[in-house]
Amino acid sequence: MRGAGGKASLRIRRNDMIMVVAGRERGKTGRVMRVLPGSGQVHVERLNLVKRHSKPRGPASPGGIVEKEAPLDASNVMLLCERCNAPVRARVKRGAKRERRRLCVRCGETLGSQ
Repeated sequence: MRGAGGKASLRIRRNDMIMVVAGRERGKTGRVMRVLPGSGQVHVERLNLVKRHSKPRGPASPGGIVEKEAPLDASNVMLLCERCNAPVRARVKRGAKRERRRLCVRCGETLGSQ
């Protein structure tokens, strides 16, 4: 999964719709909020919630227990194709003007905007 230059190359981008295919959150879908290519992880909106205890830091932030999204490993999520309405693998193809496009392996539909 490592590309040139030592950084991981992920086919998942911010704002993609994904489905979790392994782990505690299996079967759930959500929108990608953040991608961490160095560690091969993604943050998904309202999935993989963990509780963190925060210390009071003045009147603006009163402490307590905060729920936040923890990252999921990118190998445990798959892109959702709108046309197939199923989790799919993505293939990267070059267009006529050398632009990169992600294609659904099942139906050939372009996935999101790259």
